[in-house]
Amino acid sequence: MPKVAIVMGSDSDFPVVEKAIETLERFDVQREVRVISAHRTPYVAAEFAKGAQQSGVEVIIAAAGKAAHLPGVLAAMTLVPVIGIPIKSSLMDGMDSLLSIVQMPAGIPVATVGINGSENAALLAVQMLSLKYPELAEKLKEYRDKMASKVAEKDARIIGGI
Repeated sequence: MPKVAIVMGSDSDFPVVEKAIETLERFDVQREVRVISAHRTPYVAAEFAKGAQQSGVEVIIAAAGKAAHLPGVLAAMTLVPVIGIPIKSSLMDGMDSLLSIVQMPAGIPVATVGINGSENAALLAVQMLSLKYPELAEKLKEYRDKMASKVAEKDARIIGGI
């Protein structure tokens, strides 16, 4: 069964991360959810990252605000792909978080979604996992087909109302 770890730097990030949890549930992807700080619990972060692959984690989603070092710290210590979610903070409306995550040095990539983009982070994780798990590819296709149908319905209502 596919497994994704969702790690947030603070429990205050949970309202944003919750959408990723719900999205992974929709696709029947096993989740491990943790609060680990790159700055306040660096040894826990290192231990988690180094053991992620052995514990069955195939993708890590890491949410962080302000300095937002958590995704990069985890990525530096594991070969498991890391997707960063920049959290909108009181500083710079999350641009500081976005830039901290997206500007990783060459050799240690972190895939990065938009500010507070936890649903897209989960969908990107599902897309990565669908290369190994064909059933996820089918569920992802159904998900996208439903989105397209909703847009077509809205289009038909607009066209019919003009």
